[in-house]
Amino acid sequence: MNTTHEEAKIKSLTRRQFLGRAAGTAAVIAATGFISNAQETQVHVLMELPYASNALEPVITANTISFHYGRHHKAYVDNLNKLIAGTQFAGMSLDKIIIATSGKSENASIFNNAAQVWNHNFYWKSLKPQGGGEPAASLKQKIEKSFGSLDKCKEALSQAATSQFGSGWAWLVSDGDLLKVVKTGNAENPMTGNMKPLLTIDVWEHAYYLDYQNRRADYVRDVIEKLINWEFAASNI
Repeated sequence: MNTTHEEAKIKSLTRRQFLGRAAGTAAVIAATGFISNAQETQVHVLMELPYASNALEPVITANTISFHYGRHHKAYVDNLNKLIAGTQFAGMSLDKIIIATSGKSENASIFNNAAQVWNHNFYWKSLKPQGGGEPAASLKQKIEKSFGSLDKCKEALSQAATSQFGSGWAWLVSDGDLLKVVKTGNAENPMTGNMKPLLTIDVWEHAYYLDYQNRRADYVRDVIEKLINWEFAASNI
């Protein structure tokens, strides 16, 4: 007997049997809709930055990114995953968690962490290296219709960002047929007011203090003039 040949046949048969059983199991899962608890729970992860950590310099330095993104943003993700484990929110997207927990004191911690994850994801995308300048014609037309001019839109963004008392956010949003600038405190998000966010500026101190100390207005000016991502805003309309 050729032992090697026989062993190979047995291994081949065993593998085919295994694959056949696996396929059958998959078919049963697909037919019944049954999935394991591990699959059912959506684990939120820290998004990848859309650019290198030093790409926004000198406006926002790699040192600020390391703390803001690497520590603050990550902490919100980690806290959210802990808070929703084993709850009705475990399988929900960030958007759905935010809407479901907004204004409910018993879910305040879940809302705050979910909203801060969403807000930060949105903030990083609202910026880009060599940003600023003018938006594409379609967005510029909407801005001019809503504000009168691009300069007035930027003034409104600056005013909202600098006048927000304490921690919060300044947003360009779509509200019906018009664009608006609104500000929110802490983790609040315009989605809960049925407005569609187009871009945002983070004015929590951890967003700028290492680079600007208490000069929030300078940070806001530099973000609007040098980093704002009008393409991202246009893509959200």
